[in-house]
Amino acid sequence: MNSDQKRVLLQLALFIITFVTTTLAGAEWAYGRSVSMPDYGWKDFVSGLEFSIPFLLILTVHEFGHYFMARYHKVKVTLPYYIPIPPVILPYSIGTLGAIIRIREKIYSKKQNFDIGLAGPLAGFIVALIVLFYGFTHLPEPEYIFQFHPEYEAYGLDYANHVYENQEANTLDLTIGKNLIFLFFEKYVADPARVPNPHEIMHYPVLFAGFLSLVFTFINLFPVGQLDGGHVVYGLFGYRIHRIIATIFFIGLLLYAGLGVVTPDDESLIWWIPVSIVFLYTALSGLGLSQRDTFMYALVIFAVLFALSWQFPWLKGYSGWLAFVLIIGRFVGVRHPPSEIEEPLDSKRIILGWLTLVIFIICFAPSPLTVTLITGEP
Repeated sequence: MNSDQKRVLLQLALFIITFVTTTLAGAEWAYGRSVSMPDYGWKDFVSGLEFSIPFLLILTVHEFGHYFMARYHKVKVTLPYYIPIPPVILPYSIGTLGAIIRIREKIYSKKQNFDIGLAGPLAGFIVALIVLFYGFTHLPEPEYIFQFHPEYEAYGLDYANHVYENQEANTLDLTIGKNLIFLFFEKYVADPARVPNPHEIMHYPVLFAGFLSLVFTFINLFPVGQLDGGHVVYGLFGYRIHRIIATIFFIGLLLYAGLGVVTPDDESLIWWIPVSIVFLYTALSGLGLSQRDTFMYALVIFAVLFALSWQFPWLKGYSGWLAFVLIIGRFVGVRHPPSEIEEPLDSKRIILGWLTLVIFIICFAPSPLTVTLITGEP
């Protein structure tokens, strides 16, 4: 067995494992059926397919969009490597961290970089729209939610005005922050009487899969480094303007994510100050500045965030973006390396590029997922 055959077997094995882990996660999120339960059975596993099939379909189409476009340009590329995360190892996971393909040779052309970067999110977004259209046109009756929360039935369909502020201890509450796509489907496609409460979206696995796909689309299209969005912005505007746009978006997201994380009245402030500065320094290293300038930027941004928390304590960001910012700064980088062949894009590519930027905007949700474990008394 040669190395190519071994690689394909590994990729196939990773896909099968990811299919299993996402199905397990889907059953746990949608129906509360964890594989750790003693009575967990085949029927419980099958229930998770309502999540894993649409989610992996969108993810796979995204990755093969990259793959086939790379093959079209005769660039050596691998099949996708799926990244499984067993729910028993990481509780409250969705069963995967996504998938990646490896470009096995240097890409010299700006046009090739643009095409390969754009093809994945564009293809995945189209399938996500189909999945969401199906989900919103096949919503169950509003009483469907009572099978998961029989205690809500005492309040009838007015349960939302009673239960979320008085939940029992040891309750996991997941809330989605809607983006423009979700709002459009809710208003113009779905039956308004059947639209699920944002607190209950995990019990609608097709919608949950579609929503998560939109979140991943936004992340992939973030216009920095060699993310898909970085390739698109670099192709449209070139190296110098891409660097400006990427820096603004990166620092803007960092500021938004850090709002309210460190507050003047925090009892652990003496520890949070050095931890925050080290975090900011690590994230800002992706700007490619000198160590001195990076440290100065870290101090300035910390001072801005601290001052905003002091003057406007009600101003809060979404700390969930901090992990994404750290990954960009530490591993991806903000700049896009210059291409050796800088041929201009034709009008069709320019139109597709701007369309992709619109997709980036309409997929954005300021606080996409908020997971809260309620541990106190109701």
